[in-house]
Amino acid sequence: MLRPRIIPCLLVKNGGLVKTQQFAIPKYVGDPINAVKIFNEKGVDEIIVVDIDATVLKRDPDYTLIKNLAAECRMPLCYGGGVKSVDQVERIISLGVEKVAMSAAVVSDPEIVARAAEVVGGQSVVVVMDVKKGRFGSKYELWTHNASKRTGLSPVEFAQKVEELGAGEVVVNSIDRDGVAKGYDLELVRMIRETISLPMTVLGGAGSLDDIASLIQSFGIIAAAAGSLFVFKGIYRAVLINYPSCAEKDELVLKFR
Repeated sequence: MLRPRIIPCLLVKNGGLVKTQQFAIPKYVGDPINAVKIFNEKGVDEIIVVDIDATVLKRDPDYTLIKNLAAECRMPLCYGGGVKSVDQVERIISLGVEKVAMSAAVVSDPEIVARAAEVVGGQSVVVVMDVKKGRFGSKYELWTHNASKRTGLSPVEFAQKVEELGAGEVVVNSIDRDGVAKGYDLELVRMIRETISLPMTVLGGAGSLDDIASLIQSFGIIAAAAGSLFVFKGIYRAVLINYPSCAEKDELVLKFR
């Protein structure tokens, strides 16, 4: 039976695990390999790891880090950051990673989705959409390079395009809600969910399991990803790797039913 997935998203900067707020103020929270080891023990559904500097600094993916992460992971691993060619996608998959995420590269060259899907299979090609609302709460727009470059692209139209090109999944990440723990942007999710049939992961804004429950109740079989929720605990945001127990996950699914 298909079930909603609950996915920790780990951000890497200079080889360390960090957490941001609205794509700024990165706070060091530990070692990504150690975090993966802990998440292994907690039986997470899947994990996303993103190198947030690679594209901005025009660096290639850190293949050593990727290899080490893949060797530790007992769950499906999605890697993103600095990926700009099909050769890189193929190399990352060869290291034991199940999915490769791209963002800026797809904006620059949408056909990379089709080319990568032909080589590694569409199920391994993930397109990340970092989305921000206009200054006066107007339309949504796609941004890249850690929310430093606006594209002028509609996330709805972009999602439709990458589905046509053969992407296996889209990750919709709200820049405005990143790290602020005020709940997912359900309006944004609804706009995109109504126009595509691809598997969809939502990121940005989860502050509690109730936020995840709300997403699942609204959209059913969808993936709920979070960063702060799974690395911080309590009002003082003490660093503590955590994840819902099997019973808590079952409760979220039962609420959906």
